[in-house]
Amino acid sequence: MMEWSDRHCRMLHRLLSAKARLYTEMVTAQAVIRGDRERLLGFDSREHPVALQLGGADPRLLAEAARIGADFGYDEINLNVGCPSDRVQSGKFGACLMKEPELVAECVAAMRAAVSIPVTVKTRIGVDDQDPQAALRTVVASCKAAGATIFIVHARKALLEGLSPKENREAPPLDYELVHAVKRENPDLVIVLNGGIATLDQAEAQLAHVDGVMLGRAAYQAPAMLAEVDARFFGGEPRDVDEAVRRFADYVEAGLKEGVPLNAMTRHMLGIFHGRPGARQFRRHLSENATRPGAGIEVLQDALAFMRRREALSLDG
Repeated sequence: MMEWSDRHCRMLHRLLSAKARLYTEMVTAQAVIRGDRERLLGFDSREHPVALQLGGADPRLLAEAARIGADFGYDEINLNVGCPSDRVQSGKFGACLMKEPELVAECVAAMRAAVSIPVTVKTRIGVDDQDPQAALRTVVASCKAAGATIFIVHARKALLEGLSPKENREAPPLDYELVHAVKRENPDLVIVLNGGIATLDQAEAQLAHVDGVMLGRAAYQAPAMLAEVDARFFGGEPRDVDEAVRRFADYVEAGLKEGVPLNAMTRHMLGIFHGRPGARQFRRHLSENATRPGAGIEVLQDALAFMRRREALSLDG
């Protein structure tokens, strides 16, 4: 979810679900240590529970970055061993680390020694010509020996040569049964399934086999589904999507006063009305106008007015 699940995206999602755990974009350990930490790591206290996702392959640097993240107030530090992008591969981290499970375990051990909050691992089931049956079990066993107890498993291989990151999200076949088997073999571990889950019905079905489900692009492209999460999975109350949108509009207005560009915030809500009358007009108006220099809150207000008028016409008709 690089360049997607930034702090503005996470705030919208938090307004839709109080209970779901949110994850940052993957940030490299070196960027955390040497970069603008407030820009890279800053988040609103309302986002809790929220996890910082790190990328890297140097145990010392990852330990330092984890310590910085913990000091910022994150609830979890997640090591990404699943991202297949060229940029990640060139830095020797992400999915290519599945070929070096001992190094992944060293990284986990160093991070755990540096922080008191949970250190978790997000992984694939294998890469390239690896046998997933062996590759996933080896990574899990190595990291378990290093003290990791929570694994988020994207249930498909990553093919590092010949497929784009987008194709790596779609083309390699899913193997949910392998993830289920690893959970059965490790009842003491928390296993969270990722990959290919498009609806809450599908997520609920998987909870018969694993401890949790991670939603990525499905939740981003149609975030209104998150309004049902609290009631359906956590015993809470359902959220009202329109109320969440009104509260996000207040957040946007406050951000504009602080100099945040309109599109940096509203780009994450283009799919919020997916499936409802007027959703296309809402999306088009924001897409065409939010990027204009000096665009203000009136752009969002006008888009919402289009939605209300279109829905009113549908009710009358």
